[in-house]
Amino acid sequence: MTAQTSYTLIDPQTKKLAFKVFIFDDASYFKQLKNYNYYTIILVLEGEGKVRADFSDYNFYDGNLMCFGIYQPFMINTTGVFKGVLINFHPDFFCIHKHQQEVACNGVLFNNIYETPVIQLVDTEVQQLLLLVDQLKTEMQNAALAQYELLVSYLKILLISASRIKINQGIAELKMANEPFILKTLKHAIEEHYRIKHSPSEYSDMLNISTRALNRISKAHFNKTLSGLIAERIIIEAKRELYLTSKPVKTIAYELGFNDEFYFSRFFKSNVAISPQYYRDTVGFAKAE
Repeated sequence: MTAQTSYTLIDPQTKKLAFKVFIFDDASYFKQLKNYNYYTIILVLEGEGKVRADFSDYNFYDGNLMCFGIYQPFMINTTGVFKGVLINFHPDFFCIHKHQQEVACNGVLFNNIYETPVIQLVDTEVQQLLLLVDQLKTEMQNAALAQYELLVSYLKILLISASRIKINQGIAELKMANEPFILKTLKHAIEEHYRIKHSPSEYSDMLNISTRALNRISKAHFNKTLSGLIAERIIIEAKRELYLTSKPVKTIAYELGFNDEFYFSRFFKSNVAISPQYYRDTVGFAKAE
């Protein structure tokens, strides 16, 4: 891999990007904030630096994998050598929600507010993923019978392989150090009440701890403020509803605890940088109906 090379598949109906494999050998492509209407996977082969995802910063190194969801803003800062592979796929090309039982990467690689988007790999795992990348590249250059089906099959294997790696790492980490009980309680509380409780104080009262202390714990373990954690959980559900259903934005807002549709739209835009309607228009919707 000595030169930047791009393999792109365009949706014949929308004329927009459906699937892309991009081989990069410097950081020029990543100098500006990225906020795509498709999923992004980056395999870092050489280089190190920081990635800012949403409102948090994470370190990355050689042999790291980074995964970002639809319209999840991220920016990469690195100096020196930066080589690797970037994969983009639009949800119309492959919907992780519809194929959750087959692939189960939603909540593991994507849309997990409690974990870093950066996954550490060992050499054998890097080579395993690179083999799949090579198969994707070969098929992208071969516009033959059932090309789409083969590309999706290779993508599924890549997503399953990466998910297994991350899950196995999580099990190993839990064996080494059990998660503090307060964090388990906080995650359970957010998952149960995010539709109706939006303020940090409501969760600190529920857990019988000061808001300041709970926010400090959240920053230490999740690299996010408590308010940021709650907001991200609301946004993930809002995105899911906008994509999978044809419910009016007003209805989605109400179901997520917003009595004012316009306040919900401002909240969504402040976190995603686009309006709910624009998200729906560019990502697609009613996929579950």
